[in-house]
Amino acid sequence: MAARPLVARQPNERLQALIQEAGCSNAGLARRVNMVGSERGLDLRYDKTSVARWLRGQQPRGRAPGIIAEALGRKLGRTVTIDEIGMANGKNLAGGVGLQFSPTVLGAVEQVCELWRSDVGRRDFLSGSAVAASALVEPSRDWLITAPDASVARNAGARVGLSDVRAVQAMTDALVELDHRFGSGHVRPVVVHYLNSVVSGMLAGSYRDAVGRQLFAAVARLTELAGYMAVDTGQPGLAQRYYIQALRLAQAAGDRAYGGYVLAASMSHLAAQLGNPREIAQLARAAQEGARGHATPRAQAMFLAAEARGHALLGDARACQDVAGRAAAALDRADPEAGDDPVWIAHFDHAYLADELAHCHRDLGQAQAAARAAGDALDGHPEGRARRRAIGMLLLAAAQVQQREVEQACHTGTRAAELLAGVRSSRGAEYLDDLRHRLEPYGDEPAVRDFAARMEAQPV
Repeated sequence: MAARPLVARQPNERLQALIQEAGCSNAGLARRVNMVGSERGLDLRYDKTSVARWLRGQQPRGRAPGIIAEALGRKLGRTVTIDEIGMANGKNLAGGVGLQFSPTVLGAVEQVCELWRSDVGRRDFLSGSAVAASALVEPSRDWLITAPDASVARNAGARVGLSDVRAVQAMTDALVELDHRFGSGHVRPVVVHYLNSVVSGMLAGSYRDAVGRQLFAAVARLTELAGYMAVDTGQPGLAQRYYIQALRLAQAAGDRAYGGYVLAASMSHLAAQLGNPREIAQLARAAQEGARGHATPRAQAMFLAAEARGHALLGDARACQDVAGRAAAALDRADPEAGDDPVWIAHFDHAYLADELAHCHRDLGQAQAAARAAGDALDGHPEGRARRRAIGMLLLAAAQVQQREVEQACHTGTRAAELLAGVRSSRGAEYLDDLRHRLEPYGDEPAVRDFAARMEAQPV
């Protein structure tokens, strides 16, 4: 029987580069790895010879790669993944980055940091991936049944305090305002670089459990924002990954209400955009169930409005009307003076609810009600919500087409296009394309020809 040919190992250049970056000797790394292993109840006895073998391409077994990454991450002051140290051991980590709801906090941090790193590197597998409806629903199930994380405290790396958390919150507020005014095409690169260069270092730092919970809550919100911006820049597959990780970070924060928001405001709207109505209602109901007893009336209204969208797309007018009525009643119970609404839901006012209802009526073919709701939304949205106002105008224009008010629809659509000219938004462009499609049967009318010419001269 012939002996098996030996397979030459390739030097682990990734690990070598990180060791050099950390300014760590082989013996020093071995000591750090043994120390991290001891914290996890493992009796590791690596030495400089072990590290030399790793550098020659040997892949240690079991939990060792994760511990090596943790040890290097502590020295570097940021999260390091097993893929980054060249020890994925043949696993295809790339395609699955960001698609799993990690069972552990450490795994969640590793996964979200790898997502940010891959996004900054503009890896093709992120932007080119499609959205699977099951990959939206399955994390909601995990979120519903997973026990709370016992602790998120860390005792390694630079100290992270409440001032750091407040910095992330303030940065998020500023980025949200810029996104509302100018669209995600202008802002999203800033968000992703900030997450990868600054926030990842915070997650790899040292913090008490109470501070850690607030940190995870702040990072969950910024991660969700990056996902929304991916939608607004025409990258739904990437948005899906961000939303799943935002949901997991909300779990680590112990914030059930925000987890529900991610399901209802983010994942369900992504399902709506992709034409998966059954999943819209499922995700919205999961949000209601999982956040029961934790969500304010304003948040409850948002969750119910999302469910109504699903029923409308399914053509179930009765269920839509029932749930929409419950949403309006919940919003009426919200007391702006009480101060109990978290910052992430404070924007959901009667104008936003009218916006949601306009979508519902449009999809059910209820043209008059759609026009009325779109008008209410426009009356309530301030000038600073440029993208939202443009979408409201296009919803109104769609309702006008349904009522055969074609000339008025072209006028409304032109106003929306002018507003979108200063906003880099793929979502806005999609609504404008929808209006063009609705106007096609009336292509011989002068107003429609003039509108089409204007759009050709001023593409959005």
